[in-house]
Formats: sequence, structure tokens, C-alpha cells
Amino acid sequence: MRLVSRREAEVCTLERAWCQECAPSFLPFLTGLAPSPTVATVTRTSFGTAPDGSTVELFTLRAGGVELRAMSYGATILEIRAPDRGGRVTNLVLGHDSLGGYLSASPYFGAVVGRCANRIAWGKFSLDGAHYQLATNAGAQHLHGGVRGFDKINWRATPFESAVGPGVSFTHVSADGDEGYPGTLNVEVRYTLTARGELIVEYDATADRATVINLSQHSYFNLGGAETPDILAHRVTLHADYFTPMNAEMVPTGAIATVSGTPFDFRTPTAIGARIAEENEQLKIGGGYDHNFVLRAPAAAGGLVHAASVVEPSTGRTLEVHTTEPGVQFYTGNYLDGTIRGAGGVTYGHRGGFCLETQHFPDSPNQPGFPPVVLRPADRYMSRTVYTFGVQL
Repeated sequence: MRLVSRREAEVCTLERAWCQECAPSFLPFLTGLAPSPTVATVTRTSFGTAPDGSTVELFTLRAGGVELRAMSYGATILEIRAPDRGGRVTNLVLGHDSLGGYLSASPYFGAVVGRCANRIAWGKFSLDGAHYQLATNAGAQHLHGGVRGFDKINWRATPFESAVGPGVSFTHVSADGDEGYPGTLNVEVRYTLTARGELIVEYDATADRATVINLSQHSYFNLGGAETPDILAHRVTLHADYFTPMNAEMVPTGAIATVSGTPFDFRTPTAIGARIAEENEQLKIGGGYDHNFVLRAPAAAGGLVHAASVVEPSTGRTLEVHTTEPGVQFYTGNYLDGTIRGAGGVTYGHRGGFCLETQHFPDSPNQPGFPPVVLRPADRYMSRTVYTFGVQL
């Protein structure tokens, strides 16, 4: 996340490509990305009715050999289809065939989570001398925005075509007091698919009074294909020298610990399953990896950093993640237990997918040593993450 003044943000182009003043290192990702009009498309259809009676819309984006399907409910990504080294195309994220699955049995599959992603201890925080009690929905903790977080909202949606590629914009107005948060928040999430196989996820928000915000995208990836039983053979690199340990309630202790000499050292390519069963108190608490990793600082303020690289050996599919965020939550599907029947009738078993949730750190409103998540009326919340899909021959 970068906080910029509203005046500074106005220099961004109308097509939402971020300008040099807002994020200098974004420009290399925007150069030469104009897609061919014969292969870059966006289509719009109905996908059912939300609990509030509004129509849920489904959008399909195609560019650079990648297909993305996303719906307005939860600003949720349903599918990302990409080829392997042999040209075989399959879906790489966990999800459901119909809206009903997302309403009844989805552990945040593909959704945007907020206002604050991850946990806030006991659902409480203080800001400018005022004390706030948020909704609690994970035992006594506040998780991913509460009982009715952004994953359970039917967002307004508008498709677009830009010089970068086809996309869809989701907007929502979160009222003052929503799930206990102060201030009215106007928020936008944009998905853009580029000719280079990149999915650009951008977040933009303003508030009418001081509040806290920490948005993230919660897709579960399986580069072997969503039907593949587990993700343990995926080789992961996390560009992080430190992580934030958590207590028994899965809330950060406030410490920032080195990964050196621990099962959390992914600074070189390491199979997810290589050390996930080691005797380690943090692995025991999380049931595997479910931790925030502290990313190395960008070369320029507000710039993208290389967060993660993933390779699936049998298919050759790769995923690169770059972000403006200071952290990434690496989660290995520890709570998937074979009870969720997903798209195509596939049952998602233990560790059937992994998440790379770019974010500010969990419980940041209560941790003075963590990067702040306060958004004030004079500022603007702007965040970007780029997921690049490719193949290793």
C-alpha cells in the first residue's frame, strides 16, 4: 500500500495506468503491453442472484494466452486458465461452477478480502483516541473484514479495454460503521489481463474520516491444475528474510523473526512439502504454512518488489508475484479437508491449493512496529500486485 495525496493521485491517466509520480517502477510493466485486438477480449454475462436480490455478473477476460473469469460477488476470481509446457490449458485456481458454492462453502476462494485482510486481535483497535470493536468471525478474532466482509458484497462492475489489456473494475461504498469500522470508504478493485500473461490487480480507496484498510486477493493456486490432489511438489521462492511469528490465536506477537535456520526459509527454491511436517511450534500453530513474510524494501518508494516465484515441476507452469505491499501471507491450504466439492465435481483435499496474499501485516492496527494501515481523508490508498503466468521448458 502507498498513501498519496488526492492531488497527487489526480495525475494518473483516465485509463488507470499509474503515472511516474505515483509509482515509478510500474512503468516497465506498462511498456509494450498493448494487446492484439484479435486475441484480447472481455465479455459479460449473468451469474445468478446475490442474497440481497441483485444480479451477479460474470466477466471473462482473454489476453496473452491466459483466460480469467471473475464475478461481481466478492470481486471473486473463479478461473485462471493457462497452458503448460505441452500447450495443455487448464484452470489453475480453486473455485466453484455456480454462485451457490460461493454462498455456502467457500473459504474465501478467489475473493477480495477487507476492509482489513487477515486477523485483528480480539476484533479491537484504537485510532486517534477512539476505541473500536469490530465483528468477530474467527473465534474471538476479526478475520478478513468480519461476518460480512468484502468477499460477501456484490460489487458494481464495469468492463473496460485499455492500452494495457482488457479488464474489469469493481466498486463498492462501505458505510460508516460497516462491521465496526469507522468512516465511509469508497473502494475500487481493477483486474487487467495483459499480452504478457500478467494479471494486474489494483486497489484504490478514499475515506471521509480516519479508518484502517488492508485489502488482499485470496485466490488458491494449484499450477498443476485445480484437479491435482495437492501442491506439495511446487517449488516456492519467497523474497523475504523475515516473517512475523504468531501466538496460539494465530495473531502476530509483534516480533519480526529471521527465516534463517527455520522451515520458513524459502529464499532459494524449495518444495512446499520439503519441511512442512517438521517439528516446529509455528508450523504446529498454523497447521502448516499460514504466515506473513516480510518482503524486502523496494528500490523506490511506492515501487514493485519481487515477492515470490513458484514452479510446478511436472507441468512447467510458473507464477511470479510482484507487489507494492510490504508483506505476503503464504498459506498452504491447511484447512482444506476434502469436504468442499468444487468446479467440475473436484473435491479439494488437504493442501489442495496455496495462497500468496500480498498485504500489510496482520493485526497492524495494534502493532506499532508494523507498517501502518491508517487511511485519512486527505490521502488515497493505492496498491498494486502483478501475477505473471508462464512456462519453464
